[in-house]
Amino acid sequence: MTSTHLSSITHLKLKPNRSSFTKVVSFVGFRFGSKRAFRGGAVAMAAPIQKSEEEWRAILSPQQFQILRQKGTEYPGTGAYDKFYEEGVYSCAGCGTPLYKSTAKFNSGCGWPAFFEGLPGTINREADPDGMRVEITCAACGGHLGHVFKGEGFRTPTDERHCVNSISLTFTPGNANENGN
Repeated sequence: MTSTHLSSITHLKLKPNRSSFTKVVSFVGFRFGSKRAFRGGAVAMAAPIQKSEEEWRAILSPQQFQILRQKGTEYPGTGAYDKFYEEGVYSCAGCGTPLYKSTAKFNSGCGWPAFFEGLPGTINREADPDGMRVEITCAACGGHLGHVFKGEGFRTPTDERHCVNSISLTFTPGNANENGN
């Protein structure tokens, strides 16, 4: 599934097997089997994606592999989405899972795309081993996105800054406010 298929997706079901249960996945503007509320009415649930290192290398560019799979970082100010403010949805470059609506993006001046919230259920958080930062990853494929910071005083609804590597994202243009179309 790629970001280009976002507008035609209505739902996705995984067949149950020994290690998973049927999950209903809801994307921006669509709501199936969920009672969770989200600002803007979109709820997203990530389905687990597992690939070997060789499989990831085959589908990702060397730069994407270095950042998404090896937890690298782009140089500040070099990413395609740092100063990009079109309307639409940002998805994981590794697996295509929608992660952020453009309406959650803001200019933090940090040199990387900044969002004040992701779509519910799509982003995992884990403290770095040194305890200084909190890493954010795609809940579906485990791809490294960047880090999240709280309490920096930005005038956003959450007072959070998701500092995301541009190369970890793809963008699908469209109206992020109106049912994801």
